Formats: sequence, structure tokens, C-alpha cells
Amino acid sequence: MRRVAVTGLGVVAPGGNDPQTFFASLVSGKSAIRALDADWTARLGTRIAAPVDVDASAHFPAPRLRMLDRVSQLALLAAKQATAHAALELSDDERRSAGVSFGTGMGGAASTDDGYATLYQDNSDRIKPYTVLLAMNNAAASWIGMEHGLSGPNITYSVACSSSAVAVGEAWQRIANGAAPVALAGGAEAPLTLGTIKAWEALKTLAAEDPDDPTASCKPFSKDRSGLVLGEGAAVVVLEDWERATRRGADIFGEIVGYGLATEVAHITRPTAEGQARAMQLALASAGLAPEHIGYINAHGTATPANDAVETAAIRRVFGPSADRIPVSSTKSMHGHLLGAAGALELVVTLLALRNSTLPPTMHLRTPDPECDLDYVANEARIASGIDFAMSNSFAFGGTNAVLVCRRA
Repeated sequence: MRRVAVTGLGVVAPGGNDPQTFFASLVSGKSAIRALDADWTARLGTRIAAPVDVDASAHFPAPRLRMLDRVSQLALLAAKQATAHAALELSDDERRSAGVSFGTGMGGAASTDDGYATLYQDNSDRIKPYTVLLAMNNAAASWIGMEHGLSGPNITYSVACSSSAVAVGEAWQRIANGAAPVALAGGAEAPLTLGTIKAWEALKTLAAEDPDDPTASCKPFSKDRSGLVLGEGAAVVVLEDWERATRRGADIFGEIVGYGLATEVAHITRPTAEGQARAMQLALASAGLAPEHIGYINAHGTATPANDAVETAAIRRVFGPSADRIPVSSTKSMHGHLLGAAGALELVVTLLALRNSTLPPTMHLRTPDPECDLDYVANEARIASGIDFAMSNSFAFGGTNAVLVCRRA
């Protein structure tokens, strides 16, 4: 198999609209979670979320904006960053095999909401003529492919919160197997709409607003955690055949060396330590690594009572006695849960943690939980030199567990 380098990073996310700003915000422990200020939030049980501060009209002309749901806007901005970051140039032959591998859970949620509101709330029979094209899950990936002239496979993965981790893993396999020299991989999500948030409220998985500090409402691994906080954003990586990247003198931000994908068949929402552990074990086997090689884990860490305890147990199952020495952090405590985009965004965090020898913290971990007893890099970033390999976990409703393993460049 061929080695696969990461040569470009693109981020449009809560806390920063480029990789460096975003990572610096995480290292500083700054939370981008806040109360939403839209009129419709009066109908919500909780108004907290993690929005992106970006004005799409500054990046797209009005006629084009009418064709782009917010999820596609964020995706295109992240992809543009990533390709510029990589200084990527492709021959005509390479464009024919290079493609897009993308993940989203909700697709064009705002356009779906808008269409339903027009029909059922406004009682109108006329909805936007482009509603299908705005809302379809593969819209963002299709726009990226057209924008960058990539006519190889263009595939959208929609497996809930593992979507973009699966997208990156599948693109990694394609390049590692020699089927393509380059791929754009990642994910985007824009779920901060009334309909979507109300649906998540009905599941009773959203965090209660912290009465003293709304920015501290997401508390992964803390005994007083109460649920996840929804976020929006996009992250895209340029994956490239290692020899091609080194030949052209690319700045390599890291290497993906392993990918594990395992599906639980026990329950559609309830995780199991066995299923999560199997994905981690498959990722290690794919990378040809023993558990003791891993020096950092970016956890799925949603801050729901069930997930955090189960993920802790899964890590202990895989790593045994060495689990106590591995720093683990959940950056969702600051940027929220980006659902289908979470895996790609947290992969970028993992790569930058290795590159900068700095581990971002798990913020708001105030009360130890006996069921969550690992080293969670609590409340303060940590300098950690000498870590060569790290793992990024993504687990999902429906039982799809995806794990990526990275090597420091």
C-alpha cells in the first residue's frame, strides 16, 4: 500500500475560520458555544449552540448564494482553503481520477426547513424552485467537485456523526490502493435551524444551559454532563500520495496510517464498548501498530451520559493498563458537536496537535466521574513532545463506528 500524506487543511468552524485560528482558540480553552439570537429560539427549550461567524455574502455573489444551502457554503469555503493550503496543482489526467469524498448527516437542513415552513406554516403551494438541489445530501460534494474540476469519484457518506470520518477513511483507502493520486475529503453540517434543533430536543440528548456560564454547557466526561451541544461548520483535508507530495515539495501536515470501521447491531442509539473497541482495534491493525504506539486520543466525547462512560470503557478494553498513560480530550466541549462534520474537524485537531506538540483540553470538566477515569487533559492544554501517533474517534447513531490513526510528519 502507498503512504498517504495530508497536504492541505481547511476549516470553517465555531472558534475560527481557518485551521490556525481554530486550533489556537481550542488551545486557549475558549468556548464558541453561546445562546443563539434568532427570533425562533423562543420556541426552544435550550438556545445554546455553536455557530460559525461567517458572512456568506462576502464570499459568494447573490445569484450563486440562491443555489447554495448554508451547508454547501461552508463546505466550499473549507475546500477552497484546503486546496490553497496545499498549493495543489493537478494535470488533466490527475483530475480525471481525483475525486471528492464527503460526509454530512443532515444535508441542506435550512432549505428543508424553509420548504416545510412555506408549505405548512405559510400555507403556500409555491416553494423555492431549487429546493431539491439545495437540500440534497450530495450537493456540497458536487459543488466542490465542480469548483475544483475533479471528475473522479464524487461520493457523499451519510452515516450520522461518523459521516466525515468515514469519508476521510474511504478516500485514504483509495489513494493507498493506488486508485488516485489525490482526493479532497471532509464534511460539513449546518443544523442550526428550528426544525433540526427541535428534533434533537425530542431525543432528549441536548445539554441543559449552564446557568452560570452558557459557554460551559458542554461538559464531556464530567459527572455533571447533561448532553451535547449542536454546532455547525466544515472541515476539508487534501489527501495525497506521499511520493507525489514529497516530489513536489509539499508541506506535509501529517500522515494517515490507519482506518477502522465497525458497525454495532445492538441498538440504533445506545453505544456499546465492544463495538467502539472493535473499530479502534481495526484501525490499529490497519496501521500495523500496537496499542502502546498511540500517544493521544481525540475522543468522540459528546458529553451525553451514556457515550462518555462507554467510550472510556472501550478505550480501556483496547489499551489495557496503558490506557492510564494516554492523554484523551474532547474538543466538543468548545466547538460543539458538528454531527456529520465532526470526524473531519476533529481529525484536523488531531493532526495539528501532533504538529504543534500541544494537546487541546477537555474544558468544563469540573466534577470527576468514577465511570470516566482516564487522563482527559482537563481544562488546560498540555505541551506533549515526542508523540508520533494519535487516534481520532467518531461514533454514530445507527451504530457506525469510525476511527482514524495519524502519524506526525
